[in-house]
Amino acid sequence: MKILVTGAAGFIGSALSLRLLERGDEVIGVDNLNDYYDPELKKARLARTLEYENFTDVRASIEDAEAMERVFREHEPQRVVNLAAQAGVRYSLENPRAYIDTNIVGFLNILEGCRHHGVEHLVYASSSSVYGANTRLPFSVHDNVDHPVSLYAASKKSNELMAHTYSHLFNLPTTGLRFFTVYGPWGRPDMALFLFTRKILAGEPIDVFNYGHHKRDFTYIDDIVEGVIRTLDHVAQPNPEWDGSAPDPATSKAPWRIYNIGNHQQVELLRYIEVLEDCLGRKAEKNLLPLQPGDVPETFADVSDLIRDVDYRPNTPVEEGIRRFVEWYREYYRV
Repeated sequence: MKILVTGAAGFIGSALSLRLLERGDEVIGVDNLNDYYDPELKKARLARTLEYENFTDVRASIEDAEAMERVFREHEPQRVVNLAAQAGVRYSLENPRAYIDTNIVGFLNILEGCRHHGVEHLVYASSSSVYGANTRLPFSVHDNVDHPVSLYAASKKSNELMAHTYSHLFNLPTTGLRFFTVYGPWGRPDMALFLFTRKILAGEPIDVFNYGHHKRDFTYIDDIVEGVIRTLDHVAQPNPEWDGSAPDPATSKAPWRIYNIGNHQQVELLRYIEVLEDCLGRKAEKNLLPLQPGDVPETFADVSDLIRDVDYRPNTPVEEGIRRFVEWYREYYRV
């Protein structure tokens, strides 16, 4: 297939593009290589996909309507995976407009491109952050998510609503994936694992929020990519049993679906740090701090719908995933 992947130089986008290229798909990769974090890391990820003849590198921002219309018109992708976004809960407190520009305006441009160019299926990144003030665990896609606690979360919930509108009005199959704390080699430098590794190796103290009692459904990158591909190949279908008098938040009479994609296991942050210390062979000096604004204390994914529909089976324990990350980090940064 010919597949458009936005955010193709990003952590998930790069890993996904490689897998699609390896199986013989043609990938049109869109990325603007912005400086939210080190552009050199993005270029290094991109260099891996540029080795494939069936990869087309497009330098553009999804919030640029003219550029995105040109991409859809010139390349006519059959399917689209939208991973381009302004990420990060904490940064959304500092620069809220970036989230509206990329995550709302940019996503509208993706929807319009899909609508006008006959795209068979749009898969897009949502986030576990949409669960916000919810406390019932594990988080289920069939629960209400109307109480976000950061603008980042609100923008991702908005994506789900916008996608439903296009699925309903234009019969565009869309699937939203709520990612749960993705980690692994080639990861994002603003994420905890990357920050902790750099500081521990430099002998610097690490900031540990919520006094280390955060619990996260840490999900290894390979498990995420496998789930994205299975979902992309499984075109969203209407739910014939959907009832407007008792509406299911995860399905619709339109071809629209929402799934959690996580490891379906909780790990406390202190345990996560302990595993990292073992892999690095060094102890961390911890600066224990309270919960930050916009953060949620626990995440835990109910992935039963994804298991049922695409046979999704995450199987990488954090001990293995962190070991692989540390090996990559030492090699990449020569430390």
